[in-house]
Amino acid sequence: MENTNAAKAQQTTTANDTTATIDTHGMTVIHRGLRRESRLLAQLVSEVAPGDTARAAVLAAHLRDYLMGLHNHHHGEDEHLWPALLSRVDLETDLVLRMEAQHERIAASMTRAEAALPAWESGAGEDARDALVAALVDHRAVLVEHLDEEETELLPLAARLVTQREWDAMGEHFQNATPKPKLLLFLGITLEEATPEERAAMLGGLPWFARGLWYAIGRPQYTRHMRAVRGAA
Repeated sequence: MENTNAAKAQQTTTANDTTATIDTHGMTVIHRGLRRESRLLAQLVSEVAPGDTARAAVLAAHLRDYLMGLHNHHHGEDEHLWPALLSRVDLETDLVLRMEAQHERIAASMTRAEAALPAWESGAGEDARDALVAALVDHRAVLVEHLDEEETELLPLAARLVTQREWDAMGEHFQNATPKPKLLLFLGITLEEATPEERAAMLGGLPWFARGLWYAIGRPQYTRHMRAVRGAA
């Protein structure tokens, strides 16, 4: 009898853990930063004068950081979100598979941008610049298509079917995969256009020492970094 009751209790706990609605809004805040940076990168690269290798070096470094952050963000979804959803969805299987396919298209667009980057960075030539801009414009198009559908269709599904532990695993994956000095940069990218309420929620979820690090080092460092990246923009 005790074993039976324990099994029932475990089933109830698992069911409750699976079906509890979680707050996925933080993903929308992250996406806001990705939309902005993908747009600005194409714009800023297009404005670099031929031969300005110093400016090209600044933007190339920022582009590599952006690509790394996006890769780690999507890899966390590949590892933790899609498998969890596919184990529980029925009619929405096609949606999750479409999300996976969109990730593959985004990854291909990132590879094209990475391939076009060295030639422009080394000489800041006009043709190389235009090739990189074209790659970045194509990248942004497939990225925004994915982010829009993920927010309108996928996140409500995840809120119902994914556990808090599974959702948190994506953030842990990002932290573990990203070099520690870059974490404050990506936090700044996320917080830049956050509302006061969103900013409070995101910072409130961090350990106290991480919040202190952001205010003491991360925020001024991010301001200097973006001043260099964006220039007059």
